[in-house]
Amino acid sequence: MTFTVEEKNDIIKKYGSGPNDTGSPEVQVALLTARITALTEHCKAEKQDRHSRRGLLKLVNARRSLLKYIKGKSLTRYKTLIASLGLRS
Repeated sequence: MTFTVEEKNDIIKKYGSGPNDTGSPEVQVALLTARITALTEHCKAEKQDRHSRRGLLKLVNARRSLLKYIKGKSLTRYKTLIASLGLRS
């Protein structure tokens, strides 16, 4: 369910402006998306796991608020981010 340090560093390199850029909204959205996809697969396999489902909903809402922030700041950054992550707007 969690990802390794190498996977996390790859995401940071791809979406961050620098190697130590972990705080930009793009990186945060990309990391949340990775966690959401892993947790979605877990919830599909374990239908009765209500606690993980609640955590998944919290992650989705956090990602939604970050995407709303990015969209308010720069529409082009928002469009490129959702296109690269494969999200729908």
